[in-house]
Amino acid sequence: MLSAEEIVQLIQSLIWLLAGVGVFIVGMNFMSEALEKSAGEGMKKLLGRISNNRFSGVGIGAGVTAIIQSSSATSVMVIGLVNAGVMTLMQATPIIMGANIGTTITGVLVALKNDYFNMLMYLFAFAGVMMGFFKKEKIKLAGLLCSGLGLIFVGLNVMSSEQAFGNPLVETMFQGIFSVIDSPLLLIFVGVIFTALIQSSSAATGVVITMVGTGILPLELALFIVLGANIGTCVTALLASVGANANSKRVALIHFTFNVIGTVLFTAIVWIFNEPMINLLVSMFPGSDPMSLQMRVSLFHVIFNVTTTCVLLPFVSQLVKYSCLVIKDKKTTEDTYALKYVDDRLLPMAPVALMQVKKEIDYMFSLVEENLNLSFDAMGTEILTNGDKVIANEGIIDYTNGALTRFLIKLSPTVEQSDEQVIGSYFHVLNDLERIGDHAENFYEIAAAMSAKNITFSEKAQADIKKMCDKILRMIVISRNAFDTLDKSELPELAALENDTDNMKKELTASHFARLAEGNCSMDVSPYYSSVVVGLERVADHLVNVGYSIVNPVGSQKE
Repeated sequence: MLSAEEIVQLIQSLIWLLAGVGVFIVGMNFMSEALEKSAGEGMKKLLGRISNNRFSGVGIGAGVTAIIQSSSATSVMVIGLVNAGVMTLMQATPIIMGANIGTTITGVLVALKNDYFNMLMYLFAFAGVMMGFFKKEKIKLAGLLCSGLGLIFVGLNVMSSEQAFGNPLVETMFQGIFSVIDSPLLLIFVGVIFTALIQSSSAATGVVITMVGTGILPLELALFIVLGANIGTCVTALLASVGANANSKRVALIHFTFNVIGTVLFTAIVWIFNEPMINLLVSMFPGSDPMSLQMRVSLFHVIFNVTTTCVLLPFVSQLVKYSCLVIKDKKTTEDTYALKYVDDRLLPMAPVALMQVKKEIDYMFSLVEENLNLSFDAMGTEILTNGDKVIANEGIIDYTNGALTRFLIKLSPTVEQSDEQVIGSYFHVLNDLERIGDHAENFYEIAAAMSAKNITFSEKAQADIKKMCDKILRMIVISRNAFDTLDKSELPELAALENDTDNMKKELTASHFARLAEGNCSMDVSPYYSSVVVGLERVADHLVNVGYSIVNPVGSQKE
């Protein structure tokens, strides 16, 4: 029976232990956030190399996870890309496998700690805090990275201090717990639950490594907890797949299945060949010092993930087929509208999200261009067979404008200062494209209304409108190319064409009234003709705004 004083000491030690875990997780989050932001261009290049090559997929997954120090973040990002239709299941599966390898880097760093290394990390934490007072964004990011790295080791040292694991009462308590929970299956379950609660296999493995280093947890028991942690880390991906499409759910299932198969395989090996496995790890890192003890756990974590990937990589297609068999495509009709390239699960990866936003705007641009062509054809040929297509495209354009605007509002606080103007320009481009889409629909409605009344423009009026339409079509090519490639070379031509449409509006309006006065034009077509000419001139204004958004990202030039 413990005395009141011993109970107080035990509670204090447990608080120290929890504080250490908390500081460790905060440090992980700081470092992950800094690396995500600073490695934006690297992320874009890595994702640009996505192919059906399994080995490159594993390399990309390992590289991204090693950079951002979070397999969960990589998994969520992959689910977002699959949900947006950017990546196939065959491409996503090797990346998920590689993410498991990349996450072992944290365990190796944790195992390397010693007194000298700790002092260096403390200096990093202090330097990082000081760098946070600078105004330059890059220095602030470097400071966040340094402080995060330092806090990881501050947390680890709080956990392994005399006040936490150094207390004999804590040692006795854990020894009592592990004397009861000594079954491999129970230990795996502990690893699953602990990792699921803190949603970080890196943090869970770091705690296990520290416990082994302090002698609280025997190595033969620690291995099973590490195996359980690899299943527990799937919880984040499973949660991220909720509400996503079938393929995204399949990615989460493949991630879960991959880690379960690996855990079952290694549980059998460690359970049956426990002594040879322990002897192998001890022989690689002999000695009883904390670093040697910790490196054994870290090495096992690396061996587990690398071996599981090597074993299952040849069976990627079988894993994909299995996931499709378990998770069927919905037969019910889903919402008509959905963003094609953007998904909320990409919000934590701001550089990647911004890249996907541009793809989404380009897709919206293609619909706007298609509707303009369809409406111009309808006005010129009076063939009204594409009304349903125009209405459907306009619905997508309107939805994309609203949904993408809401996404950009959520993304804005997370981007670097240099990208804030880019987001500002995207807001205006979306608004301009939506207005062009409205005009395109209006042109088609004018053609339909005139057809219903069996009235037409005069030959002269049709020829004038066609000239103006041709200028608009040339402007949309220049404007779209400028937005896509950020090429400014054709912008002077764009501005000149816009001036031409302004002049043509005045000339065509004057000539139209002259024809009316001479009796060469019907009054019935007058409102339609004026609406078309004014609408075309406004479309030209919006196209100039879009084209010049790469030069003037703070706002539109014309309304």
